[in-house]
Amino acid sequence: MAKLTFFYDLSSPWTYLAFNNVHEVLEDTNAEVIWRPFLVGGVFNAVNQSVYAARSNPSDPKVIHNFTWLHEWARLAGLPLDFPTEHHPVKSVLPMRACCALEDNQPLLHSFTKAAFDAYFAEGRNIDDPDVVADIADSMGIDGQALVQKTTTQSVKDRLRSNTEEAISKGAYGSPTMIVSEGQLYFGNDQLPLVRQALMTA
Repeated sequence: MAKLTFFYDLSSPWTYLAFNNVHEVLEDTNAEVIWRPFLVGGVFNAVNQSVYAARSNPSDPKVIHNFTWLHEWARLAGLPLDFPTEHHPVKSVLPMRACCALEDNQPLLHSFTKAAFDAYFAEGRNIDDPDVVADIADSMGIDGQALVQKTTTQSVKDRLRSNTEEAISKGAYGSPTMIVSEGQLYFGNDQLPLVRQALMTA
């Protein structure tokens, strides 16, 4: 069976799109998926600091077009998108640690990830707020305060760091980074057709 490793950060709008759109690819290819939370800021700091320079000039035509295309992709996928909000760019350390705390239970991690993506990109909520993270968890039947408390433990901090370092070692430079069967790396929502092709032939 072909396998897709999906490295992601909840702060990325393109990852919000890819996370939702990749499910059709997985169903069509009967591929296994492994959801891997990481910290995209750590990736940027290590290998792609040009991202920060681009953000510093919001009037840059490329930045303007990217936001336009982002909303067009969302409409194409039928996804609500309230972005950017006053929370952008959001600090994602807390929610990504929450994801790492759930990583060993992949179905639960998937459900929390979807709910957190919806909270940030569809509802405009601040996922850097511990109360928001706890509320998202509570809405799924998870003890939200316990989950937030777990994000402060060294083991969860170490897992997020390890996942980020692993992604960098595999060539990641942004989110989402998708790797097919420990081989070819793909990046971004627009490369999902290539991911589909690779999974079909893996």
